[in-house]
Amino acid sequence: MISLAFALVLSGQGVLAQQEERFFIQVEARTSLAGAQSSVRQFSQRLNNVNGFSLGGGWYGVAVGPYGDRNEAEAFLGELMRSGAIPPDSYVETSRVYGRQFWPVGAQVELDAPQDGQAAAGDTPRTEVQPTQDDAAPTDTAQAPATGDQPLTADDLAAALSDEQQAAPEPQAAPEPPVPAVPEETPREARASEAQLDREARDMLQIALQWAGFYEGRIDGAFGPGTRRSMAGWQEANGYESTGILTSRQRAALLGQYNAVLDGMGMADRVDDRAGIVMQMPLGVVDFDRYEAPFAIYGSKTDLPAQVLLISQPGDRDTLNGLYEIMQTLEIVPVEGERRRDNGGFLLTGANSRIVSHTEVGLRDGEIKGFTLVWPANDEERRSRVLALMQDSYQRIPGVLDPAMVSDDGQSVDLVSGLKVRTPKGNGSGFFVASGGAVLTSADAVADCERVTINGSYPAQVMARDASLGVALLRPQDALAPRRVAQFSTGTQRLQSEIAVAGFSFGGVLTAPTLTFGTLEDTRGLSGEPQVKRLALSAMPGDAGGPVFDAGGSVMGMLLPRETEGGRQLPDQVSFAAKGEMILDFLRANGVSASSQVTGGIMEPEDLTALATDMTVLVSCW
Repeated sequence: MISLAFALVLSGQGVLAQQEERFFIQVEARTSLAGAQSSVRQFSQRLNNVNGFSLGGGWYGVAVGPYGDRNEAEAFLGELMRSGAIPPDSYVETSRVYGRQFWPVGAQVELDAPQDGQAAAGDTPRTEVQPTQDDAAPTDTAQAPATGDQPLTADDLAAALSDEQQAAPEPQAAPEPPVPAVPEETPREARASEAQLDREARDMLQIALQWAGFYEGRIDGAFGPGTRRSMAGWQEANGYESTGILTSRQRAALLGQYNAVLDGMGMADRVDDRAGIVMQMPLGVVDFDRYEAPFAIYGSKTDLPAQVLLISQPGDRDTLNGLYEIMQTLEIVPVEGERRRDNGGFLLTGANSRIVSHTEVGLRDGEIKGFTLVWPANDEERRSRVLALMQDSYQRIPGVLDPAMVSDDGQSVDLVSGLKVRTPKGNGSGFFVASGGAVLTSADAVADCERVTINGSYPAQVMARDASLGVALLRPQDALAPRRVAQFSTGTQRLQSEIAVAGFSFGGVLTAPTLTFGTLEDTRGLSGEPQVKRLALSAMPGDAGGPVFDAGGSVMGMLLPRETEGGRQLPDQVSFAAKGEMILDFLRANGVSASSQVTGGIMEPEDLTALATDMTVLVSCW
């Protein structure tokens, strides 16, 4: 909302000084007639006695009333603010600041005497909150009062004003008025109007003073010495007399400054009957897109890349836990942030260089409901204010999304209910080499990674590398308990003996490793390299880093990535493995007590497959 205090400074040109003073509740000011007309139509859907006036200086005001005296107006102001029907920076204004009336169409509130049907001075006009329209069928226009005329357009008003200017005689220069058009309250009057504030309004003033950098105490609604000093500091910084008591006008100006950060956000209640959720949302920047259970997705409609998800599905504690895990795989939930879960719900926050994300979900009466706010990074002031309003206004209502409400476009390997799943920039294979969960993998698989995970869920750190051998040692952030660990072969393998490689050939598309069989062709590389063995094996890139087994299930090496040095393309059947005995030396040099055994016997294929499944892991580079 445009600063109301500033709008009123400009309004002196429209003062009707000769008319009897009456009072209005000023709820909004706009710098364009079209914007003011839109606002007055929206307020008219919820309230009676809504008026639109020219304020002068290119400003237009939306006001409720009139009222016979200030006390009545203040009383209704409190009621309407407590019900949330009007913005929190609304305030009571004298009729003298208002000029030409543009709403209701064809009507003109008599500011010095009541019209037929208007409340007389001392009477109370009806300003009851009206029911809102069905949320599922919003309209852009409201019914105008029964005057037979259409709403006044910007062109109509401009033409009318132009006609008045042409018909009027040339204005004569007049001296500046000796007193301001809108008188300020005296400290005594300011203290009297302040005494009518409820606890919420007093808290809001302290919050606004804290936001402005003048108040450092607790938000307790008590205007003690600390609060008075902060008020005096704000007054001095904003060109007012430093009394330590804010007048009604100054309180409105302070709250106007505080709320200016929300200009354009369009914070308004959204009733989603299908999701069974009511809450304030920034409808100025997001709009409903589609339902992809368990989400109602509200995407960005401006150049601000914001997004809101309403979360709604039937379920129990197991369903809640599953949702908790799934949410953490989404791109809109960055990995760096708070993770908190209990039997009644969970909280997920995350931030990266692009976005900040906040998710709250709760389980009640067999229904899982909540919301996610995704906001661009480096806009914390607006984000925190929008989030606070969403949290304060969040309500459950009857209704829950049908789990089958998922479109064909929303289903894909890399999507969850139409939302992009976070994917690594590279996947490879690795295998457990110690009981604490240490993993051996290819050095290439973890090169230039911001983050490394084991099996997609367990963060790990690179503890050591050997570039000449082509291996890297990973240690999980939290200790793991693998079912099997590698038993390295210490015997001599016969050439042409059968070998097998376990790996995630398809880069994690499958949830278990695959086993590829081949033969041992040589105990050296093509140029006699002593640290590698040559294999006849049709391996795929995702297999690199996986264990190479002999016929008895012992690990005789680790599969290396295929290289094409100098543009030389090797036959598909040619692969290489780092030697097991050199891997043992590398592990022991880095504090890992790896096991070894003498090669012997032949393991059945199904047993070898089970061994490989228990030992081999997916290594992801993020």
